[in-house]
Amino acid sequence: MEQELKNKIDQACHTAEEFTKLYYESVDKRRHLMSRYYLDTGVLVWNGNGTVGKELIQKFFEGLPPSEHTLTSLDSQPVLDVAVANQLTFLILACGFVKFQDKVSRPFQQNFTVTAQGDKWKIVTDCFRLQEPVRL
Repeated sequence: MEQELKNKIDQACHTAEEFTKLYYESVDKRRHLMSRYYLDTGVLVWNGNGTVGKELIQKFFEGLPPSEHTLTSLDSQPVLDVAVANQLTFLILACGFVKFQDKVSRPFQQNFTVTAQGDKWKIVTDCFRLQEPVRL
């Protein structure tokens, strides 16, 4: 059991590295392909604004200004089989900096829930947030 969990954690980390490399290259250079990363019923929450369905998510990405993402931290873990009906699913957390057009780089964090669909990973949920100081 312990070895099985370790194998899933290793697979989650390897998947996170490969997936985020492709994802951020597409966001920055091939936005017209973004819908292929999402389930038909995928959910995107971007700075508190939600969009459901890969066609609307595609339209959202096409409306963003040009960007350049740099990752500084990446982590991933498997989601327990009992929580996802034995569907291979990982939670990925990415942090880094993003620069829109010629503006200053800003810190961001993003988390994805991805699930296996054939030999591809599809985003179930995607939550992106620019990091800003909390004002109390």
